[in-house]
Amino acid sequence: SVCALTVTETARARIEKSGGEVITFDQLALRSPTGENTMLLRGRKHQREVYRHFFGVAKNVKPYVRAKGRKFESARGRRASRGYKKKSA
Repeated sequence: SVCALTVTETARARIEKSGGEVITFDQLALRSPTGENTMLLRGRKHQREVYRHFFGVAKNVKPYVRAKGRKFESARGRRASRGYKKKSA
């Protein structure tokens, strides 16, 4: 059994095809009031797009740029021909 707030139709079909069932939280509370034999899972904590711009020591941090192209973000630190190229971690 899988308990969730929302489930996509594709996920519901895959769960039911493999012999499982999808229930709501109130059905889970009636079935197991103390929460015995249940496991809580959650999605990724930093899933939002904004987190791709954080964590400056990470390798693939996206800079906030106006656009991608020839005229943008090509200054010092980005290219060896513009003074220096910053080494990636």
